[in-house]
Amino acid sequence: MSWSTPSFGPPLGNAAHDEPARALTVPVRSRPPPPPPSRAPRRRNPTAARRPPCTFRHCLPVFLSAAMYSSASTTAPDSVVADPNMLARKVIADFDGTLTRYWYDRSRGQSSHGLLRQGNEEYDAKREALYQHYHPIEICPDIPLPEKAKLMEEWWEKTHGLLIEGGLTYEAIKKSVSDAAIAFRDGVVELFEYLEERDIPVLVFSAGLADIIEEVFRQKLHRSFKNIKVVSNRMVFNEEGRLVAFKGKTIHVLNKNEHALDMAAPVHNNLGDPNGSIDDYSLVKRRTNVLLLGDHIGDLGMSDGLNYENRIAVGFLNANIEKSLKDYSKAFDIVYLNDTTMQGVVKLVADLCP
Repeated sequence: MSWSTPSFGPPLGNAAHDEPARALTVPVRSRPPPPPPSRAPRRRNPTAARRPPCTFRHCLPVFLSAAMYSSASTTAPDSVVADPNMLARKVIADFDGTLTRYWYDRSRGQSSHGLLRQGNEEYDAKREALYQHYHPIEICPDIPLPEKAKLMEEWWEKTHGLLIEGGLTYEAIKKSVSDAAIAFRDGVVELFEYLEERDIPVLVFSAGLADIIEEVFRQKLHRSFKNIKVVSNRMVFNEEGRLVAFKGKTIHVLNKNEHALDMAAPVHNNLGDPNGSIDDYSLVKRRTNVLLLGDHIGDLGMSDGLNYENRIAVGFLNANIEKSLKDYSKAFDIVYLNDTTMQGVVKLVADLCP
């Protein structure tokens, strides 16, 4: 496979903002410039055999775009770029806040888990009470990860139990998605089509519910893609369309990684289709160049355990930009700000994989 030198253009503006994005090829920000980004080797798997580095004729620019509406500073750049290494032949993407927009009609968009309404107010309230108890634990930096992982599994299993006990149905899922404040980023369909044409597999990791994610695909995109597999918690319904169980292991926010791959399955054409798993995930694991998309630093763990040699990590920093930009810039190779579109990633993939 030949390696090409990318020529990067500016990402397009957010669909909710009419002013097109502007691109400046100068590494400056609106405030006094911070130290240059670290040039440490980009996320090379230490267990993989080394291969000759890909040489680029020039460094990547920093893109400075018109600000989108958000709670962040309106003077922040739209993306911050380090030096990607090599061509991605497998794409791993988080769902909520990465493939989907963070803002929806100038309000915080819903997640695939948060949009669900069982049609039973008592059980909706019980799930909300669990959220209020466990979410502060999820975001607390002082709790050791092993302890936090046990608590997250406890939270997810209690929530799943309430969904079964409360009698969740197909129709409730369909109505929840239809009424939801959720939308894909502009450019997601273009990205999926480009990758599908080139037989590049896409793994969509989520700690949410696969059946809801698939319904979002069906209602919001009105199609599926043969190269996309969803790795998430899967429901089992009876003949009356009522939830009776969950299939396999529980996937929560701290175990979205290679160990969850046996839960992967294609996007089904209809709600309630058999929850078959993919039969080619071993081939997916052998793809040694990875493009990872996420909106939390913890999403970088989605590639843990995969046999990759090179990884390009793209982060979407949707809010709290001034507080989090430094950490995101260190963790990711490319950071997109202000809930921007997916067009920058489309351009990246087009240049690296013509």
